[in-house]
Amino acid sequence: MRTSTATLPTTDQTTDQAYLKIQGGYRLSGEVKISGAKNSALVLMAGALLAADTTILHAVPDLADIRRLEEILQALGVKVQRLGAETIAIDATDLNTNDPPYRLVSQLRASFFAIGALVARLGIARVPLPGGCAIGARPVELHVRGLQALGAEVTIDHGVVTASASKLKGARIYLDYPSVGATETLMMAATLADGETTIENAAQEPEVVDLANFCNAMGAKIYGAGTNSITIVGVDRLHGTEYQIIPDRIEAGTFLLAAAVTHSAITLAPVIPAHLTAVVAKLEDMGGVITFPDPTRVHFSPAHRYRATDIETLPYPGFPTDMQALFMSLLAISEGNSLVSETVFENRFGHVAELNRMGADIRVKGNHAAVRGVPFLSGAPVTGTDLRATAALVIAGLAAHGESQVYGLQHLDRGYWQLEAKLRGLGAHLERCVPIAPKG
Repeated sequence: MRTSTATLPTTDQTTDQAYLKIQGGYRLSGEVKISGAKNSALVLMAGALLAADTTILHAVPDLADIRRLEEILQALGVKVQRLGAETIAIDATDLNTNDPPYRLVSQLRASFFAIGALVARLGIARVPLPGGCAIGARPVELHVRGLQALGAEVTIDHGVVTASASKLKGARIYLDYPSVGATETLMMAATLADGETTIENAAQEPEVVDLANFCNAMGAKIYGAGTNSITIVGVDRLHGTEYQIIPDRIEAGTFLLAAAVTHSAITLAPVIPAHLTAVVAKLEDMGGVITFPDPTRVHFSPAHRYRATDIETLPYPGFPTDMQALFMSLLAISEGNSLVSETVFENRFGHVAELNRMGADIRVKGNHAAVRGVPFLSGAPVTGTDLRATAALVIAGLAAHGESQVYGLQHLDRGYWQLEAKLRGLGAHLERCVPIAPKG
């Protein structure tokens, strides 16, 4: 089988056979642009359904997941137009369908969050149970109980969740767990409900704050986002708006780790420093030096040798689960023993076996991974099992001696826009290889 190379990935090139060929050991330098946050972009696109109007979103990364949600919105009767590489217009004036198709929703968990906007706007929504990365159960029970508290009748039949209400009513909702998705779903639903809604034990992630700011720009009345208690005073209608999505804190963290494992000094922009607090604290604890030259820029200077540290993933403002795998690539080549505890998702150590193939010394027991640092990693063919696991293997490949081939790019393309081009711009040696089946 022959291979061809592509400088920039596109969805149709991303197959199970495509891989990144990485020559490790090269230093990085320069400044890299951080894209808009994927997780914010997805929920804001769903939030645009709340207004019978046109909304314009800026800093939208052109990712596979974004394209899938565009298809879902179009299937609902919404007009979606690209105004540039990172700007889209969403006209939900003619929203006329309440049941997005299973073949699309099954590929994208974030599409389920539209149920709150749909039932608030149309009075009924039929949404198939979602898909996405296989990193844990992530049940929709909290969404369902919250919608019921708002007065919706909810049934689950043959894999489809149906929620209906002639008019949602404000309520006091307590979440058993500070779920980001449930907080966002219920916040959207409550914007058009009668009366006041309070969500207790709400998620505090920056993406939740971004959604609240977006909805408020549309005329909503949301208070307390970013704390564990959010109050929403329902309004009769929302209007379109123009809005800039926050920078992607996980992409920023990914490039900080790329710099760390390659002992490189680089600058990232734009960033919101407060969103990086937990990641910065761990990198500094390990020996890295991080400064903020201005309010939108972060500079990383490497340590000569990194120290081991322990990590426990927690809801924001704790250490983000999305950075766990990436940090493990650095811990694998740090001095000493580290313990990584995953408390958010129960199936998020898929990268461990692949890192061990590259020479790491990691042992897993339950939701804990014991990492004993080794002097170096060696290039090897490895496969990512989910989005962040694949990114972690790319990071490991940048640090490894020799050549690595990283498979599982269908995961990578869900969450990183132009990752290869950005890394090459910093001096990394990598290329995407797409196998070509033999003729005849």
